[in-house]
Amino acid sequence: MEEFYLKGEYIKLGQLLKAANLIDYGSDAKFEIQEGKVKVNNEIATQRGKKIVSGDIVEYKDTRIHVH
Repeated sequence: MEEFYLKGEYIKLGQLLKAANLIDYGSDAKFEIQEGKVKVNNEIATQRGKKIVSGDIVEYKDTRIHVH
C-alpha cells in the first residue's frame, strides 16, 4: 500500500490520482472515475470532485493508497 500525505484538509479524488502519478491527465481521471474503476473505502466512487480526507483508502487498478 502506498502512502499519500495531504497538504490541507482534503484533496479531490481526480487530483489525488494525478498527484499520486496513477494517471497523466485530469481528463483521464474523469473517465476512469465515471467508468467505476476507482474505489474509495471499498466503494466505487463516481464523483471526480469527491473530497478525500485523512484515513481514506483509494484503490485504482492494482494500487491502494492510504491517505494521511
